[in-house]
Amino acid sequence: MQRIICTGLTFFLLTQALSQTLSQKIETAFRTFELHESLANGVASLTVINAKTGSVVFAKHEKLGMAPASTLKTVTSAAAYHVLGAGYTFETTLSYTGQVDASGTLKGDIVILGSGDPSLGSDRFPRATDTLLLSTWIQAIKAAGIRKIEGGIVADDRLYHGQTAPRGWTWQDMGNYYGAGVSALNWRENAVGVNFIPGTTPGASTRIANTTNDISYLQLVNETMTGNRGTGDRVYAFSAPYSSRTYLRGTYGIDLKKTIYLSLPDGAYDAAYQLHRSLDKAGIEQSNMPTTSHLLSLAGSSLPNGGTKLHAHRSPALGELVYWFNQKSINLYGEALLIAMANRQENKTDTRDAAEILQEFWASKLDIPEGELKIMDGSGLSPENRVTTNALARILMSVKKEPWFASFFESLPVYNGMKMKSGTIGGVLGYTGYQTAKDGTPLVFALLVNNYQGPASPMRQRMFRLLDVLK
Repeated sequence: MQRIICTGLTFFLLTQALSQTLSQKIETAFRTFELHESLANGVASLTVINAKTGSVVFAKHEKLGMAPASTLKTVTSAAAYHVLGAGYTFETTLSYTGQVDASGTLKGDIVILGSGDPSLGSDRFPRATDTLLLSTWIQAIKAAGIRKIEGGIVADDRLYHGQTAPRGWTWQDMGNYYGAGVSALNWRENAVGVNFIPGTTPGASTRIANTTNDISYLQLVNETMTGNRGTGDRVYAFSAPYSSRTYLRGTYGIDLKKTIYLSLPDGAYDAAYQLHRSLDKAGIEQSNMPTTSHLLSLAGSSLPNGGTKLHAHRSPALGELVYWFNQKSINLYGEALLIAMANRQENKTDTRDAAEILQEFWASKLDIPEGELKIMDGSGLSPENRVTTNALARILMSVKKEPWFASFFESLPVYNGMKMKSGTIGGVLGYTGYQTAKDGTPLVFALLVNNYQGPASPMRQRMFRLLDVLK
């Protein structure tokens, strides 16, 4: 009899589960999710929309402004497609001022003029690597008959007024590769790698073996210690735009073999410096040390104007830039795209102005209220950003009808078997993307968690289990 009762109860529960609508299944799963002890002092928000009809399948705390972390990148990249166009490219030119005499001496400067390309010198794009560009530039200089330079290399970064970081970024982030500031002349994603030699025992000092590129013009103060086996990378770099000194702190696991990447305090200067060194190696002397338009301006010196063009480099098209922006969550690309949009629309190049223009764009296009998009940067690194899951989901739903949607969709990574962009900063986890339900219903969703307690990994797995209901 007991076995019959149990069998009947199981059948009843199964029947009930099967008879539940998708909305009810999500509601049940979300209730379990938000009652977990890890959210005792935190909050979770979820919005799920039927992408075909536009109707809301489920929503909880959907109008609550929350820190979005890198899920904000979907907002920036979608706007970039709208404003700049899928085929948009950045141009970087190499030119010289003055004249070249009969002996091949240039009485002037070599000028690298930037327009904000975040991919210049990046090894993610075969035609944009630093090695290829430096070689191409040297060939162009030689082809112009220049054998000696009575001047120097000037990186013209004046369009964005030098290198800056959004005002909401923190000291702990800016020295690391993911906190690299943006310039009109970015170079190698404004980052450089450092290789460490751990000590023989945990707690011992580490040593710097080498850097991936010559940055001898910077002082690296290594205060990192050797960590226990299995502790991995806990190294943090502390610097800011135009710092001449970078402090390295934290621990580097005794068994770790990993290059740690730092941000360059002035990417434009590094581009000029690397071309200066390459010309030296090619036997072309320069009488002046490399510099930038921003540094010349601070010194009250004259800035390069006009000149003879030697070479023009076009960046990969916007779709390729957005692909890496979302796939690898490169914050620099977000800031570069944000300012490029503002520069095109209103001739503004300040991050704060650009963020406000981005808010206004979506407010105008989708009638999203000001309180649902409070944007401080283009990447989501600022802890001051506030976005609702309602806004995220509506933006993602709106782009499905655009001719460039396939490119945008391809840029989103795959996590948990779902096409979605992730976001992670201290106490914040998020996912937003697309999923087709078992019955064929196309869904758009946004899930944000703020101020959760405990490690990130278990929370991430709980979020995946919640999102599994959409499959």
